[in-house]
Amino acid sequence: MKIRKLLIYATLALAIASCKKDNTVITPPIDPVVIPPAPAPYSITEGFESGTKGSYAAADVQLITGIWNFNDALIGNLAADVKADAKAVRLRTGDITMKFDIQNLEKIVIKHAKYGNDAASTWQLMISDDAGATFKQLGADIAENNTTLATDSFVVSTTKPVRFRIQKTGTARINIDDITFKGKGDAGIVVGQPDTTGGDGSTDPGTGTPAGERGVTVGADAPPSNGDNSNLLLGNPSNAQPNIVMVDNYLIDQGYYTESYSSTRGTPNWVSWHLDATNITNAAPRVDNFAGFIGLPNNFYHVESTSYSGSGFDRGHNCPSADRTSSADANSATFLMTNMIPQAPQNNQQTWANLENYLRTEVVAGNEVYIIMGNYGTGGTGSKGAFNKINNDHVVVPSNVWKVAVIVPKGDADVSRVAANTRVIAVNTPNTNTINTDWKQYRVTVRDIEAATGYDLLSNLPKSVQDAIETKKDNL
Repeated sequence: MKIRKLLIYATLALAIASCKKDNTVITPPIDPVVIPPAPAPYSITEGFESGTKGSYAAADVQLITGIWNFNDALIGNLAADVKADAKAVRLRTGDITMKFDIQNLEKIVIKHAKYGNDAASTWQLMISDDAGATFKQLGADIAENNTTLATDSFVVSTTKPVRFRIQKTGTARINIDDITFKGKGDAGIVVGQPDTTGGDGSTDPGTGTPAGERGVTVGADAPPSNGDNSNLLLGNPSNAQPNIVMVDNYLIDQGYYTESYSSTRGTPNWVSWHLDATNITNAAPRVDNFAGFIGLPNNFYHVESTSYSGSGFDRGHNCPSADRTSSADANSATFLMTNMIPQAPQNNQQTWANLENYLRTEVVAGNEVYIIMGNYGTGGTGSKGAFNKINNDHVVVPSNVWKVAVIVPKGDADVSRVAANTRVIAVNTPNTNTINTDWKQYRVTVRDIEAATGYDLLSNLPKSVQDAIETKKDNL
């Protein structure tokens, strides 16, 4: 009887407990705080090697950092000019002035000396934070009595975009060389000759004056055919061969770059090239001479300069025009249609242009870069909507555009210097016109691109090095 009562009491207790209000407080999960990466430092040097100006008459000069105005100044290369390399500014009584701004700047470093046997003199560094409307002096006057290059640094305290003027006081001549801009974040300048109007050099992507077909004149400024600095030093990703039976994997050596070409797609599968300071220092003008490539086998479909006309897609360079400004021949080689893909204007003119410019700033900072760019898939969205093919279905519009860049300090024996800690940037973007302009948002691993394409990238590197650098995503 007692046991039965106990069971009844226990049952009642459980029932009462189940009727009580549950006062338990459930705390919602807290999203982790994402800390954006710190702005990457940059160091961009204007060495005045790319420009030509032989008189003191006032004129603008295109240099790798932008346009500078020379007033009573020239670019000298005489024995009496004190210079770091082959050329330096020779400034008499006038000034040299940047006609562009640089942003996120922390310091400017300038090398200087007096010219030849001229007397001692002085000069001033002026700064403008209102796009050149007004200038004020930064730091004190610099007394110039150096017979070898001396170095002075100036701290920049403003957070605004700035430009500079170096102006003489006195009549004795001086040399200025290697002006280095140091900061963190986006410098906001384009290094080299920019592809300012997109893939076809016009406001209507895909139009232009037909240039017929032509080949490439390969000069002494082209990369070597093998060994250090050669275009395929790090490997042939698809084992392309220069055999006409390889209709969709046909190897073309254009001297200034090397590619695998697909006749069925009417585009390259990938293009590979080496980039160092010698490729961008002469600032040859952008030639805009788009043309079909006369060297394709007769049984291949020949894409012409007007094949993209009215499509809403840019004639998007693989090897950029601005990566080959060492001569007119070098620049002309980049305008062959075998170097082009139908690329969404926003993708070409913004996202990829920003990445291309970033890699050139790495070169100016003292590095060399091995670059492979390619595409895959079918179907992209240009300014006139989505298309799978254009040019009467002779040219496939890719769905994705990718690039791999291996960055090493300037030097020799490059394959042996690529190591597990070498910086490799791999980017894979959708070929759409709504793409974000920040290429860093599309970083992937090399292995991700290999999985998507079936290629064996960086195959000439030791397997252990490949395993290290192909499996990590760049985060600088």
